[in-house]
Amino acid sequence: MSFLQGLQRGCWVILAIFLAACGPKPAIQIGFIGGLSDRNSDNGQAGLHGVILAVEQFNRAGGVDGRMVELLPRDDAQTKEVAARSAQELVDAQVEAVIGPFTSSMAEVIVPITGKAGIFQVSPTITSMAFYGQDDNLFRINRTTSDNAHDYARVMLGRGQHHIAVAYDLRNRNFTESWLAEFRHAVTKDSRGQVSAVPYDSGPNTDFAQVVAQMVQTRPDALFFISGALDVARLAQQARKQAPQLPIGAAEWAATEQLVELGGEVVNGLLIVQNYDRDDTSPRFKEFTEAYFKRFQRMPGYSSVSAHDAATVVLTALKNRQSGETVKQAALRSSPFQGLQQQITFDANGDTQRKVFFTEIHGGRYVQVPVK
Repeated sequence: MSFLQGLQRGCWVILAIFLAACGPKPAIQIGFIGGLSDRNSDNGQAGLHGVILAVEQFNRAGGVDGRMVELLPRDDAQTKEVAARSAQELVDAQVEAVIGPFTSSMAEVIVPITGKAGIFQVSPTITSMAFYGQDDNLFRINRTTSDNAHDYARVMLGRGQHHIAVAYDLRNRNFTESWLAEFRHAVTKDSRGQVSAVPYDSGPNTDFAQVVAQMVQTRPDALFFISGALDVARLAQQARKQAPQLPIGAAEWAATEQLVELGGEVVNGLLIVQNYDRDDTSPRFKEFTEAYFKRFQRMPGYSSVSAHDAATVVLTALKNRQSGETVKQAALRSSPFQGLQQQITFDANGDTQRKVFFTEIHGGRYVQVPVK
């Protein structure tokens, strides 16, 4: 080979290396997992929309030093088999982090799989005490069932509702049984009140008339539902038929846009807590709601807001991660995070507090109510 040929070959090698360096950088993959096809899929779908919006905005701003973030969504279908399979798919894809799941029963299945693989995970909505105070790879955006149940008990007792009949869905029993236990403890403390509980399995053939009939038989002061939005709408319908004089309420799991859409007039007056301020007029939240509506032709709900906040945690941690640092370590070091409405500060176990707002449904919308 002549000197000129060698020089030419060397130049081509240098050029190839230069062009490769100038080419697009490989994407950073993160996962999403939630119920996208089950009876309460409104939570998962709204959450996915919140994450998609956050990732798109992050990429438009340059990503992680020019590397784009690619989202891999997976459905847990609210069944153990599908949840396990979807979680393993994300592990096999070697994603850097996972956003989700959205129900505590699915977290029971998913978190051990992702945790064993060392994958950092942020759940926007799970609240069960089973996941509180655990030194693992799971961070939670939401408060606990204890926090919410005790607040509900305080408000309902303050309204003179001392005997409360509760229906709770066994399909999400990790959440519903945790919520019920905390609520019962708060209501019955110092003999202030009484709780009568009626369990049921949610499904297409559930006899909601019979569930409410069992609740009414206990002669309560109020009816309360620890269920998803679809079930609460049907339970409320039966409550209005069988005991129209009784006030009704529902746990925060049902606080979606679907509840208002499906419930119509039968959910008027229903008491339910929100983990964000729907009436917020700040520029930051207004910009989010406008962008969300433009992108998805729907207004955001609580899972959209919480999922966007969860994505903010993951994306900020990825951007701030230093050499040799895990995503979890970067997240702890980067705390606090600025969410859409609230500052998010994690303790060493990935737990946080979140301000909530009590509302009642009136005229097809959630209206904040003052509580003591």
